[in-house]
Amino acid sequence: MALMITDECINCDVCEPECPNSAISQGAEIYEIDPNLCTECVGHYDEPQCQQVCPVDCIPFNPDVKESKEELMQKYMIISGKA
Repeated sequence: MALMITDECINCDVCEPECPNSAISQGAEIYEIDPNLCTECVGHYDEPQCQQVCPVDCIPFNPDVKESKEELMQKYMIISGKA
């Protein structure tokens, strides 16, 4: 699954620089995660870094975007140019 940011986001800006795939950007009102770029940090870290640094715990898994670890690794390989 990709991650998502809920409306509980306080726009603290700590998640965006932590994302190794540049999947997080400022949206109209809160930060947003592009599910096409989010690999849950697979290929980079053992755990999603944005979840680790979020002070309000507003970055759950997106139930609408389900992907296996293998699919996330394949996406990482494509994004990083290693495919």
